[in-house]
Amino acid sequence: MGPYDDAAHFLYEKGVVLARDGEEAQAVEDAVRAHFTATEGLVPDHVRRDGPRHNRTGVTRIRVGDPTEGTDTVPHALRALREAEDRQGRRLAARNHVVHIAVNACPSDEPVPVPRTQPANPAAAEGRYDADSAARVLVVDTGLVSDHRDYPLLAHTTGDVEPAETGADGVLRQYAGHGTFIAGILAAVAPNTDVTVRNTLSDAGAILESEFGARLFEAVDEGGWPDIISLSAGTTTEGTDGLIGLDAFMRELRAQRTLLVAAAGNNSSNARFWPAAYADLPEYADSVVSVGALSADGESEACFSNHGPWVRVYAPGERLTSALTGFAAPVPYIYQHSTYDACRFGFDYACTCRLPRRTGVLSEGRENTGAKPHQVMFDGLAQWSGTSFAAPVVAGLVAARMTARQEYDPRAARDGLLASATHSTEVRGVRATVLRPPTWSPAAAADPAVPV
Repeated sequence: MGPYDDAAHFLYEKGVVLARDGEEAQAVEDAVRAHFTATEGLVPDHVRRDGPRHNRTGVTRIRVGDPTEGTDTVPHALRALREAEDRQGRRLAARNHVVHIAVNACPSDEPVPVPRTQPANPAAAEGRYDADSAARVLVVDTGLVSDHRDYPLLAHTTGDVEPAETGADGVLRQYAGHGTFIAGILAAVAPNTDVTVRNTLSDAGAILESEFGARLFEAVDEGGWPDIISLSAGTTTEGTDGLIGLDAFMRELRAQRTLLVAAAGNNSSNARFWPAAYADLPEYADSVVSVGALSADGESEACFSNHGPWVRVYAPGERLTSALTGFAAPVPYIYQHSTYDACRFGFDYACTCRLPRRTGVLSEGRENTGAKPHQVMFDGLAQWSGTSFAAPVVAGLVAARMTARQEYDPRAARDGLLASATHSTEVRGVRATVLRPPTWSPAAAADPAVPV
């Protein structure tokens, strides 16, 4: 994963393609079976529907290979469909992508503990919570830690509790607290906000595209369509058409007044990251805003942030401070990835690729160096980086504008916020709009080591 390997920009399920229900699914099945019949070594009987044919997402899973075989037949199936797609003038099938929280499938950063006495960054804005006038924000993420209400800013936050914050060894699981961290940022930027966090991405922060659309519908059905959805997950793809698995949800979103605020992803790439990239499609530009991350000093894009004309705005996303756990008891965490001697994306500032220094259990060659992985203790607050956290900053700013100005329409609030923005920065030679919360402070360079 990253900017230098175009062949590894996305993950997908082997042996399965997605098609829209009805005639298109049948056309895909017939075309692939005919192709496999004429292709040596591929068995046409393996082409079959896999799962329900009709559901609210309007998507059919079609298995195009034997899952026990080592060969991945998806590329063969998609090649067989190109002529049929050219005739119909639209894409008929695509891979079943893995949608993952936007800290990269191999994260560029992991959380760092900070003292309880260190203030949140962004700090809590002035104002109080009022249930009658609060903006409603839905966070689709990893859920809440069980003791989240011990953190004052999250006292009225609701939603799903993560099913397992720690493993059998009592160590905090990777990505645990991700949704709680996001909720803390939202509550700090916009105190008069009803934040609901859903545990949609509880499986290591990832979900198959074929399941994601249905889970999004479940999330909005449970409490009704909110003012804002904050989503810090997505995937890159081969094309520029979006995700078949989200077609139905995105059409319904467009018909609502809800605003989707989506993270742009952390591959330091200009490859479109969906669903954030829907912001660049004319039919969805009104209902989606895509958010890249600023560096810790707020003066440029963060080294890891995706970029390109499809990214609508940049907000602080490096070394933010929020709640990772509640305050009931300290909990250990073991780093999975090591830092680098130099920024792996080629930037020359003290980025999170480099600092704070640490060794992780998944690092290549660790066993040859004698280095031991760092274990740290989290006692409530953490410092974390990613477009995952820039997105809720923008969601919070839109929510705060709605309540301050008594605006009913979150899309109009977004438009007013962007129109009144006074800051910009140069991202790869192009001026980009910047939003910074009034309570956000530039973060100092990290200490050279993580405390053990």
